Amino acid sequence: MQFNKCSRCGCFFTNSGDVCPNCKPKDNVEMNKLKKFLEDSSMNCSIENISYNTGISVKNLNRYFSNDTFVDYKPNINL
Repeated sequence: MQFNKCSRCGCFFTNSGDVCPNCKPKDNVEMNKLKKFLEDSSMNCSIENISYNTGISVKNLNRYFSNDTFVDYKPNINL
């Protein structure tokens, strides 16, 4: 059995993925909030600006932007 460390809370878990089962719903909510913000925003945004307007931590934003889900939004983001 392999243990993984949750990217959000730091606890150890045995499922696959980078977040534990307790944090997965939180990730889904934040990613949906981020998608909506990026779709509604027509300007170039910095990570700090996105974090301020969405309430999502910079740490989690960087993790989400490394995901292929947000590859289409990267041209509008000042990383």
